[in-house]
Amino acid sequence: MLTEALTQIKQGVHEILREDELRTKLESGKPLRIKAGFDPTAPDLHLGHTVLLNKLRQFQDLGHTIFFLIGDFTGMIGDPTGKNVTRQPLSDEDVLENARTYQAQIYKILDPNTTQVCFNSQWMNKMDARGLIKLAAQHTVARMLERDDFHKRYTGGEPIALHEFLYPLIQGYDSVELKADIELGGTDQKFNLLVGRELQKHYGQTPQVVLTMPILEGLDGVQKMSKSLKNYIGIEDPPIDMFGKIMSISDTLMWRYIDLLSFTPPSQIQQWQQSVNDGANPRDIKVKFAQEIVERFHNRTAAEHAYEDFVARFKQGKMPDEMPQITLKTGDIAIANLLKQVGLTPSTSEAIRMIKQGAVKIDGERISDRTLKMPTDSNHVYQVGKRRFAQVKIQSI
Repeated sequence: MLTEALTQIKQGVHEILREDELRTKLESGKPLRIKAGFDPTAPDLHLGHTVLLNKLRQFQDLGHTIFFLIGDFTGMIGDPTGKNVTRQPLSDEDVLENARTYQAQIYKILDPNTTQVCFNSQWMNKMDARGLIKLAAQHTVARMLERDDFHKRYTGGEPIALHEFLYPLIQGYDSVELKADIELGGTDQKFNLLVGRELQKHYGQTPQVVLTMPILEGLDGVQKMSKSLKNYIGIEDPPIDMFGKIMSISDTLMWRYIDLLSFTPPSQIQQWQQSVNDGANPRDIKVKFAQEIVERFHNRTAAEHAYEDFVARFKQGKMPDEMPQITLKTGDIAIANLLKQVGLTPSTSEAIRMIKQGAVKIDGERISDRTLKMPTDSNHVYQVGKRRFAQVKIQSI
């Protein structure tokens, strides 16, 4: 039983600090206190968040208690992780509104019976200046500058505000207040999660085990999924939009999404990969995955309708049954250059003109971004005007 639980917990995890401590905690047989913090910086959760939320649900299914911590206090500082400038803090009103939205969404994944939603303002609003100074005394500036983003900003001459050093300290102190046995976070949160371990030791608690989860790339396949970068799939996106966004990801990125988000058994995923290697169209696999995700966050009927809409738009008369099949061996390529190279426009200037007129579509969706770059390992149908079509597969050189 322990071995099975440990295997399930380790699946998809990037790093465990420390695995021997995790085993000891599981061997105790007691329900563990599992913590994950979310800053309410945007009103909607997206599929990137669900990588961590799915792991929390696994812990719940194993009988443990989840503390879904909304960082309404730290949200007013702004998480400096991965930033090369000081983040603007959120207003009280923004924090509260985003927090309410989070609470309405998390139960699409988490079991409300074993989820405790809490706010770190519950204890931080009670901490006076003396307490904050005592907390700040537990870490040195030199240790803070070991953190990659702080180090880069310091050596690059970029300003670091003093209050930014408080963020990892308060996040760590949250673990003290919650007496966390385990804390989960993205790989970019490792420093903050380890601060929690150190502070728990200082306060006489058994240090938490840290589990870091992979960060999901956005639709562009480059930067992490983010509302601000507009490369996200929201868990409350309408079914048709959710389905269409998933179908737009590259064939290579599709496997990353399946590995991190699908509940399909690994043995079945391996069969899918082998079938594609043997010549099957990866789009068929993408359809299965898109239906799974839409059904999870909506329902089976919505997933079926989204698929039918996809078929209607892309297979039933809106695109010809036969069209040129072209393979480009190149890296990422600007859309105007692609249209010229595959013969859909005589020149890049004509391609740009057609985009401005709204006459260019990718997989049936009109585009307006003249600077759009198409990634390598993608496979899409391009249309210019009413009659010019080509299915183009981009392969790396």
